[in-house]
Amino acid sequence: MPRKVLVIEDHTDIAEVVALHLSDIDCEVRHVANGLEGLRVAESERHDLIILDLMLPGMDGLEICRRVRAKNRYVPILMLTAKSSEADRVVGLELGADDYLTKPFSVMELLARVKALFRRVEALTQARDGDTEVLHARGIVIDTGRRAVSVGGGAVELTAKEFDLLLQFAKHPGRVYTRAQLLDLVWGYGHAGYEHTVNSHINRLRAKIERDPAKPAHILTVWGVGYKFNDAAAA
Repeated sequence: MPRKVLVIEDHTDIAEVVALHLSDIDCEVRHVANGLEGLRVAESERHDLIILDLMLPGMDGLEICRRVRAKNRYVPILMLTAKSSEADRVVGLELGADDYLTKPFSVMELLARVKALFRRVEALTQARDGDTEVLHARGIVIDTGRRAVSVGGGAVELTAKEFDLLLQFAKHPGRVYTRAQLLDLVWGYGHAGYEHTVNSHINRLRAKIERDPAKPAHILTVWGVGYKFNDAAAA
């Protein structure tokens, strides 16, 4: 069956291009140009993906993201942002957006991001249907089936990508990853110039799981290479 994608974008030309190319990968696209109407559709209908512009009439994309994430039903969200709105991108990721694209973007990059999000949802579904694995790493407990994390006995709220990133590290303690490798493994694509996406997620993840993010004990920087999960911490 075709995947249902909701595009909330007030620029009709962008929405039409997105819809045209998503149809090539068997997606059924619904376009809404107003934020308030977009939220209504997002909350009342089931979708496999929401592509969400930040600047919208009626209600901005950040508020839509916050309200969608307040619901129990999970749907991946891909934000569309302007180059100058880095702060908004960070806030959007904190509110639970899974990924973002900076305008102008290429069609190939759009399709790569969308396919990666679909693969992540399929993996999540399979994990929930399969056996639950619980990982322990010196005070950190990762329940893969419930996608739940606790640090020192207290629950920690992670976004979807933060959880995937932590899980990738915890499953392979001591292994050094470049930013490009993490983009490919966690996000499902590798594009030169987007390594800053990894950096920003690492910083937010450290702020949530490290006692002192400035002196991390779990996710370590390997200068000139990338990052690794402290194998001593996984003991």
